[in-house]
Amino acid sequence: MKNGKLLVIAALAAITPAAWAQTQPHVEMHKAPGQATIKGTTKVTATVESIDPATRTVVLKTSNHKIVEVEVGDEARNFDQLKVGDVVTVVYRESLTLSLKKNGGAATSVEEKPSMERTPEGSKPGGAIGRQLTIVADVVEVHPKSRMVTLKGPKGNTVDLHVANPEQFANIKKGDQVEAVYTEALAISVEPAAKK
Repeated sequence: MKNGKLLVIAALAAITPAAWAQTQPHVEMHKAPGQATIKGTTKVTATVESIDPATRTVVLKTSNHKIVEVEVGDEARNFDQLKVGDVVTVVYRESLTLSLKKNGGAATSVEEKPSMERTPEGSKPGGAIGRQLTIVADVVEVHPKSRMVTLKGPKGNTVDLHVANPEQFANIKKGDQVEAVYTEALAISVEPAAKK
């Protein structure tokens, strides 16, 4: 996962909130009995302004003329394929699904599954990394007046969750379990500079 971490570090450095202030995430929410999902996607595009091969530093310029400097780790493939004028696209996706498991009984748990994909040798730099985190927690308290539910995780920590929908809240009882699945993915692609 070392290569993936470096890709994430470079990408996260490149998408600092101040630099990408013009982006508006696309957010979707879906509800069903005993389940709720929220998904968000943010897409940012910038142009390569300069490249310093000695330090593997790339200067990017966004459409609102913000300048971002990104240091690309040695593990990132195909750095030598980058050219001034190339267009870099960063797409960040995340989702959270909460599912009610009636009458519980399963052990509380945490499971993380990382993923990574790199571009082939010789092509433009890019790739995708992500992870899926699944947590099963016990419902240990239900607070009808505030519509709050207290969940206890596998390490004994608790969190209070507000359930805005009265129908969803009415379905939750002490002793039930909630499974939370959080997924995030970051993809970076580079398109060649437009020919003049």
